[in-house]
Amino acid sequence: MWPGTPKAVVRLLERLGCTVEFPLEQTCCGQMFTNTGYAREAVPLVRRFADVFAGYDAVVAPSGSCVGSIRLQHATLAREAGEDELAAEVRDLAPRVYELSEFLVDVLGVTDVGAYFPHRVTYHPTCHSLRMLRVADRPLQLLRAVRGLDLVELPAAEECCGFGGTFAMKNADTSVAMGADKVRHVCSTDAEVLVAGDNSCLAHIGGLLSRQRAGVRVLHLAEILASTEEVHR
Repeated sequence: MWPGTPKAVVRLLERLGCTVEFPLEQTCCGQMFTNTGYAREAVPLVRRFADVFAGYDAVVAPSGSCVGSIRLQHATLAREAGEDELAAEVRDLAPRVYELSEFLVDVLGVTDVGAYFPHRVTYHPTCHSLRMLRVADRPLQLLRAVRGLDLVELPAAEECCGFGGTFAMKNADTSVAMGADKVRHVCSTDAEVLVAGDNSCLAHIGGLLSRQRAGVRVLHLAEILASTEEVHR
């Protein structure tokens, strides 16, 4: 749905010296099933993930939501389905699965990735990255090192935007109200761009910004970090 994000991840990681592969056999991590109560239906996707990514040194995803599901739900799903061998495979793989900012800061040990983005930006910390993965200020460390970028603090940044996957469909009025609060705070910063580490949240907030003709665009963190001076010439 957002092909620019994984393309940006590949450009960024290759620029930093990583050898990147994108296995075409990969599928959804299964979180949509899990969070809606369909644990049994999620197990084949857990198995697919373990099979496809077993041989890699690191698995990097531009989504705190997906990484949170893999690290905190996959082993439980396999175990409760009686798949003990799969549970063991998942426990072996999960520590090598990283959200993008975690991988850059903790594994590669970099905060300045050579990016250039001459715009006024504010950052929304998505719930799963903040609360499940505890990425803390890693994305902010990376943004502060981007040349030309004017980073503005987002008021009430840690409040949920209201998306929450199927929550947005099952509780639409509450979701929109929460999103409206987030949009109000975004607009108060006079930022040109809202950045986050999950496109799902950006889709929700971006849709509300668009309907209000707020003039603020949304971008994934990877797309800013992959940006260079050559792109802006």
